[in-house]
Amino acid sequence: MRSRHPYPIARIGLIGGGQLGRMTVKAAKRIGCSCVVLDPVEDSPAGQIAANQIVGGYHDADKIRQLAAACDVLTFELENIDADTLAELEALGHKVYPSSSTLKTLQDKLVQKQFLAANGIPTSDFVEANEPTLQHFETFGFPLVQKARRGGYDGRGVAVMKAASDFANHLPVPSLIERFVEAEKEIAVLVARNAKGEVKTFPAVEMCVRPGENVLDVLLAPAEIPSEVQQQAEEIAVRTIEALKGVGIFGIEMFVDTRGQVLVNEIAPRTHNSGHHTIEANVTDQFEQHLRAILGLPLGSTDTLSPAAMVNLLGAPGESGKPVLRGLDEALAIPGVCLHLYGKATTKPFRKMGHITILDKDIASAKAKAMQVRDTIEIGSEDKA
Repeated sequence: MRSRHPYPIARIGLIGGGQLGRMTVKAAKRIGCSCVVLDPVEDSPAGQIAANQIVGGYHDADKIRQLAAACDVLTFELENIDADTLAELEALGHKVYPSSSTLKTLQDKLVQKQFLAANGIPTSDFVEANEPTLQHFETFGFPLVQKARRGGYDGRGVAVMKAASDFANHLPVPSLIERFVEAEKEIAVLVARNAKGEVKTFPAVEMCVRPGENVLDVLLAPAEIPSEVQQQAEEIAVRTIEALKGVGIFGIEMFVDTRGQVLVNEIAPRTHNSGHHTIEANVTDQFEQHLRAILGLPLGSTDTLSPAAMVNLLGAPGESGKPVLRGLDEALAIPGVCLHLYGKATTKPFRKMGHITILDKDIASAKAKAMQVRDTIEIGSEDKA
């Protein structure tokens, strides 16, 4: 007997109205779903195109309950949300994916690392540092990385310390400290898993991080790594999400160290910056794959259609206000360029305002064009003299 679905197929409640939510809403419309967004900012990037937006904070329990009442399934585009209310809703029979327990494991960076260690997932050595002191850091040994247990995102909540003299820059919050990894490359693997246990991975990508801001600058897909490292990374990613019993899509950030060993850095329980290229470069993009997973639909093919590079469009340093695009015509004249703007009303230094994916016949050509695009286009403020 053939399957039967109502139309719309599902009403999806999305906590978070940023760019990840915006691209999720677009994918939902494409596969016959409607979305309601919860975000504190009126006319948020996702709210602009969703069926409806509830204006409210990510920790506003009443607004989250209102969202649940209007939808068939809840999901989210960021981790810093009220997991306790999601747990209460699950107990009442509401569908929440990824689950509140998965979210709680990953919200706290210390608990996340303890989960990795307990399940034999390779990661760097670490210790708890809830009251950070220089003596504690010296006992652990430099160089090290300090991470805030909660709230870190896009380079915030992370301090890299090469020596004791760097302690002046430490984070005075409950933290963990972990061994600094001499990384040959930083890579990421996207993994999708549905409630039936079906799992699919996207090919590993290479992440080139912007020095200083610790935010993704240029992404290369597929990563230029040996096939055995690619296989190792995918196997570790699948083991990680199966141990987590996660449902949805997950971004697994990893280091490839100087010995060729793969170590898990962090896990994001949501769509991820390392998967934006999949909109053009893969049969199924990460946003549709996430929706397929949380709705219990068969997962789509992750086959690569074209090598790609992706450039984040960040707000220009020292400029805040109404956005203005400089060099747009010149960037769009480059063959293979695909532009995505996020609909944000104001720009700030290094704020993610959009991205550009470049498709080409090989990764070297795509990378060269990505560097050209990065040097050509700029998002600044109209207020700049």
